[in-house]
Amino acid sequence: MAIIKPFKGIRPPKQYVEEVESRPYDVLDSEEARAEAGDNEKSLYHIIKPEIDFPVGTSEYDQRVYEKAAENFQKFQDKGWLIQDSKEQYYIYAQTMNGKTQYGLVVGAFVDDYMNGTIKKHELTRRDKEEDRMKHVRVNNANIEPVFFAYPDNDVLDTLIRRYAATEPEYSFIAPVDGFGHQFWVVSDDADIATITAEFAKMPALYIADGHHRSAAAALVGAEKAKLNPNHRGDEEYNYFMAVCFQASQLTILDYNRVVKDLNGLSSEEFLDKLSANFCVEDKGTDIFKPAELHEFSLYLDGHWYSLKAKQGTYDNNDPIGVLDVDISSRLILDEILDIKDLRSSQRIDFVGGLRGLAELKRRVDSGEMRAALALYPVSMQQIMDIADSGKIMPPKATWFEPKLRSGLVIHKLS
Repeated sequence: MAIIKPFKGIRPPKQYVEEVESRPYDVLDSEEARAEAGDNEKSLYHIIKPEIDFPVGTSEYDQRVYEKAAENFQKFQDKGWLIQDSKEQYYIYAQTMNGKTQYGLVVGAFVDDYMNGTIKKHELTRRDKEEDRMKHVRVNNANIEPVFFAYPDNDVLDTLIRRYAATEPEYSFIAPVDGFGHQFWVVSDDADIATITAEFAKMPALYIADGHHRSAAAALVGAEKAKLNPNHRGDEEYNYFMAVCFQASQLTILDYNRVVKDLNGLSSEEFLDKLSANFCVEDKGTDIFKPAELHEFSLYLDGHWYSLKAKQGTYDNNDPIGVLDVDISSRLILDEILDIKDLRSSQRIDFVGGLRGLAELKRRVDSGEMRAALALYPVSMQQIMDIADSGKIMPPKATWFEPKLRSGLVIHKLS
């Protein structure tokens, strides 16, 4: 069972929300954050990317930068740009992209559920990235940004959420960077709060969709605080961390594509010839070609697009990892032919999120920066859940969730 609780969110008054809200910390660099914040002193970037308050070039890992985050978080509260709700409640956060809306419940997720595997992960985390986020959680004594969970479809919660969605939202705005819509409701009714808690208690598991490092950091700080508290009871606020939970069927996962700098010494003809051992290769001409189904790939090489269909026997339908197109392409193309063995560290490969489209792959190859591009059919949420349930880990750079959660709509204090 998944244990969750409502919390007293810290959030901007309605008139400030569009000045405060921001993109998540890990989708832009320091200079992009500096540019987006501009002269807006209410921008959340002053808390989640506080190096922008220092001279250009200051490391985001400088201790002074973490301390500045805490100072700015306090300043935002002192100035009334962030105010804590007086009641423990849940929140509903809706995102609209290309006419499709997904509705998330903002909850306090239980640290012990992360530790015991009730909250399931599908990606490896890096200790240095965990430590960075742990410092940020510690110094602010808060989860400033949420993590992104999926839960199995639930009719009771769907009905409840749609009832709120028919009412006037607390916040409603279009994000300037991507043009996506964001809406936010407060669930303060005691009966609705009890229903949400009870429905989650029936769920065997929750699934991290996006934000593995934030999840790990939040849970580890919670566990750390429990260990340091001689009077620890188990119901303190630090036992919970903020998550936005979406029904699995509503989520959109985009393709996460690959571009490579060279063909490992092969000519184009030799490369295509080697591909034909494991794939049915078909020249599709010069018009952009997008994979239409699982186990079909799109290759862009020398101004032409090719369909690559994996042959029978190159994957195992009973292996939740081996059946994935990211695994098939990593094994049979990147490793076997191109000798790119570690996707995380190789300098010969780069990754392009599907929101940029296949035209971006063509541009990077045509410019001469890259030699070839490989487009994949998107992973499904069911595949991710199957892998998490099996206790296995997804290959790197396998999923690209869109839209990203905006930060600054609500914050969770740990005490």
